[in-house]
Amino acid sequence: MSMSNASILVIGLGNLLLSDEGVGVHVVRALAERYRLPPAVELIDGGTSGMDLLDALAQAERVVVVDAARTGQAPGTVIEVADGELPAFFSQKLSPHQVGFSDVLASLELIGSRPREIILVAIEPADLSLGIELSQCGREAAATALQAVLRRLAAWGQTPMQQTVKRVGEEQKAWLACA
Repeated sequence: MSMSNASILVIGLGNLLLSDEGVGVHVVRALAERYRLPPAVELIDGGTSGMDLLDALAQAERVVVVDAARTGQAPGTVIEVADGELPAFFSQKLSPHQVGFSDVLASLELIGSRPREIILVAIEPADLSLGIELSQCGREAAATALQAVLRRLAAWGQTPMQQTVKRVGEEQKAWLACA
């Protein structure tokens, strides 16, 4: 995965087959669909990737990771976690991809290529059952998380511009959900 001029990555992590566990990917997809990004910002659908993200992360100056995480808060709660607190959040296994991401963070430290700043936008999941749709709570939390990402990008001097979203028919929505 090569980065163009992007110095800021927004990575959505999660398993789309486990309802709210896929919330990070849903947030990144909504950002891509609804906003035009400045050239310094790149979106990555990280899915359940682990070490596959290493090269992109090593080249980035700043990173926002959006993911479901056990925070001990009420379902749907969205929190931002700064650099020093990240290992604690990725040490508690919610799904297999988190172990991979903590390994990526450790690898970046070892090779001396860690981004200057990494922020986790963590969403407490309400439903981790088999399913490709977010729960109602998950959808509301995804909207809140999207706003948190936009605020973070603006704080870093990179404000995406909202664009008109084309309405998609129900048949196309079903197809897009499976794509």
